[in-house]
Amino acid sequence: MRIAAHNLTFNYADHPVLREISFGVESGTFFGIIGPNGSGKTTLLKLLSRVLFPGSGLVELGERTLNSFSQNELAKVMAVVAQDANVGYLFSVEEIVMMGRTPYLGRFRSETLNDYAIVRHAMELTGSFELRQRKIAELSGGERQRVMIARALAQQPKVLLLDEPTAHLDIGYQQEILDLVKRLCLTEGLTVIAVLHDLNIAAYYCSELLLLEQGAIAAVGSPAHVLTTENIARVYKTAVLVSPHPLLGTPTISLLPTNRASLPKEKKSRIHLLAGGGSAGELMRDLREAGYFLSVGVLNVGDSDWEAARSLDLQLVAEAPFSAVTAERHEQNLQLIREANAVVLAEIPIGHGNLLNLKAALTALSEGKTVYLLEEDAKRQRDFTQGEGQKLLAEIKQCGAVVIEEKARLYRALAENLTFKLNK
Repeated sequence: MRIAAHNLTFNYADHPVLREISFGVESGTFFGIIGPNGSGKTTLLKLLSRVLFPGSGLVELGERTLNSFSQNELAKVMAVVAQDANVGYLFSVEEIVMMGRTPYLGRFRSETLNDYAIVRHAMELTGSFELRQRKIAELSGGERQRVMIARALAQQPKVLLLDEPTAHLDIGYQQEILDLVKRLCLTEGLTVIAVLHDLNIAAYYCSELLLLEQGAIAAVGSPAHVLTTENIARVYKTAVLVSPHPLLGTPTISLLPTNRASLPKEKKSRIHLLAGGGSAGELMRDLREAGYFLSVGVLNVGDSDWEAARSLDLQLVAEAPFSAVTAERHEQNLQLIREANAVVLAEIPIGHGNLLNLKAALTALSEGKTVYLLEEDAKRQRDFTQGEGQKLLAEIKQCGAVVIEEKARLYRALAENLTFKLNK
């Protein structure tokens, strides 16, 4: 059953919440409503379910306006799972799911064998059949959510409205419930409209998305059309990387580190990070967030550490892609080391092309700099130079580098030692 909104507006008192909202959802579509907190997602769902009435505009359900349905007629074609579903705490799970059959029962009619079969099937679909004799008050939040979805399915609806259906579920039940809903879309023609917070879940399951921004439509269409870096940066004020899912090709959203300066400049120390090969993205983010001036080198253009350093707007020494570190870049690296209060050598993969980064650490030690050598996995094979890199690492340790086995310990050591030096 198709559902469509035409120029919906809604105000709470004098506060506008939704403005000129228009979209259509075809039968058998899994349609997601996304947006930041306060953008109007739940309010829109309440207008679609007739819990609220619009200030202007209308909703169509099939060939009729929503307002033309009686309450009983509407309950036979539309089911809603709300965030704040309130049910009596003394009812058993089976009794609550049976409430979904209410639209089909006459005033004095008892439940039939068919009603019980439908209720059992709904509980089995949602993994709540084993809970049928328990009181709803005894269940966890995730278990209650599965029961509420079972009750909705017991209505045998053509349209299912879900408000954050996986909010209280662990990842296993999130997938189980949404796989079920998606399957009902594909095999039964069920039309699903869901308010979702998790953008990756929305991209994975929904065939169409509507992105709200301060009560207006920011974008509507396929996940690839809606979930762009530009849309997310504008609406969520967050920098992300959008890349294809490795198996499905749907958009996958990854947070990017911020480039905020956390501490006043006069309290910051300068750290130079010897990195590469994807070894130091987390280090860069954490050290930057801790408020240090951070420089990085030498990194090949295109390396993931190079991407991370650029996203954080860090000072860096860059070499051409897939090229060995040249003498010129090595000297630039040494200059940044001389300006630093301390040097951190990340757990980099070692090849012939970046041996000069290890030699830079030795130079730093010879010039009296404190060098921290991070070795979280000392047994991991990362020397691809037939032993030359391993010899340099041994020499770095012999010359007084501080070997650190955990990032957390590194952060504490930097905080204690650099603060002490600054205070002196």
